Amino acid sequence: MALILGIDPGSRVCGYGLIKTIGNKLEYISSGCIKVADLAFIDRLQTIFEGVSEIIERYQPDEVAIEEIFVGKSAVSALKLGQARGAIIVACTNQKLPVYEYPPNQIKKALVGKGRADKSQMQHMVTSILKLSATPQSDASDALCVAVCHVHTQSSLNRIRGVEGSRRRRLQEEIKR
Repeated sequence: MALILGIDPGSRVCGYGLIKTIGNKLEYISSGCIKVADLAFIDRLQTIFEGVSEIIERYQPDEVAIEEIFVGKSAVSALKLGQARGAIIVACTNQKLPVYEYPPNQIKKALVGKGRADKSQMQHMVTSILKLSATPQSDASDALCVAVCHVHTQSSLNRIRGVEGSRRRRLQEEIKR
């Protein structure tokens, strides 16, 4: 059993979502947004840092998954997003939490099966996967998608390691003979 905190970083709205893994099942715990658009930029970073720190203290997640930066139309926006991600990552590492990063296309592929899925497809899938009664708001939904992507990715890596481990054991057994 693990509690995963997914984060959709933003310099105006930062989404978060918490899910629990129980065997092969995923359970929704909480989600929401840290809204900072009305603040001066430096105050936004401080509020994001404090908000993420508070979420970590309240829920005590085991791991954190965060979306990587993508450079869209504006380099200035990408730089601000990078600074927000830095505040988030420091809040996590201050609590000694492992942080995993995923590019947007990998998150989309993990949930929808294609790397160019749109927001409505992502919201529909996360609502379905977590058996939610209503669709979470956009940034919170994105954060839940990051958390689900992390669980799927880590599960796949563990299966691969298991296969490699069994191959290695067979090889070692053959060498002993």
